[in-house]
Amino acid sequence: MKGKVVVITGATSGIGQVAAENLASMGARIVQIARDRGRAQEALKRLSERAPEVAHGIFYADLSRLSDMKRVASEIAQAEPRIDVLINNAGAMFSSRQITDESLERTFALNHMSYFVLTHGLRDRLVASAPARVVNTSSDAHQVGALDLNDLQSAEVFRSRNFVQWLRYGGPGFKVYGRSKLCNILFTRELARRLAGTGVTANCLHPGFVATRFGDQSGGLISSVIGIAKRFALSPQQGAETLTYLASSPEVASVTGVYFHKCRPIAPSPEAQDDATAHRLWEESTRLADLKN
Repeated sequence: MKGKVVVITGATSGIGQVAAENLASMGARIVQIARDRGRAQEALKRLSERAPEVAHGIFYADLSRLSDMKRVASEIAQAEPRIDVLINNAGAMFSSRQITDESLERTFALNHMSYFVLTHGLRDRLVASAPARVVNTSSDAHQVGALDLNDLQSAEVFRSRNFVQWLRYGGPGFKVYGRSKLCNILFTRELARRLAGTGVTANCLHPGFVATRFGDQSGGLISSVIGIAKRFALSPQQGAETLTYLASSPEVASVTGVYFHKCRPIAPSPEAQDDATAHRLWEESTRLADLKN
């Protein structure tokens, strides 16, 4: 990784922070995208301690906003002559339905559209830097079921008062989160197909259930349940192993379109392997973001 440039979201805490520090220790230059300036500066300080000879960077954006995603992708593409690895890792879960000022449901916007728009904006730079990699953090939570392409903003999910579903998923927030993680895998599959022959690979992963800041600000029952479950969770160091592996290991240099757990390829749910749905999600995401294929 010496001399390589890694762009990463969600690196101010949790597995993203650990992965960024691991890669910096290997010699990579880390370019963070962060929203909270205080946490970003603390993260930059830690990176500088790991690799003081490298000038790591920070760009600021709210990744739940399309306009911010487009702006920061443009800024990074202009500032960075090369990008060897893009890690889409930022994500969150919310107990209630929140709509952004751009009319997107916040979980979908942050957990899927940020991956989609940022990758689109940095695609040319990645291809020009090939061999290069895109790594997307997904989750085993993707197994909640099929994706409803007619309800990507989850109006029906949050409106539902189906008691069985509440028992199964712990409320609509988890189901919506799981669907966003399903989007991550479908996006990875379609991205890998579209990048075939360019020298850029795209893979995704389940990091395991990790004791991080994740869920702390979800609100409602979700925060309470996650807080209890974290007592039995993996450490951020353990959770970051697969993320670091996919970003750096020569073993996966030519592997693409695959879902990993514990540094090994595994099969996601049948719904996550539906290439027709992956293609339709890509088309709909392109329309929502007002981008060109």
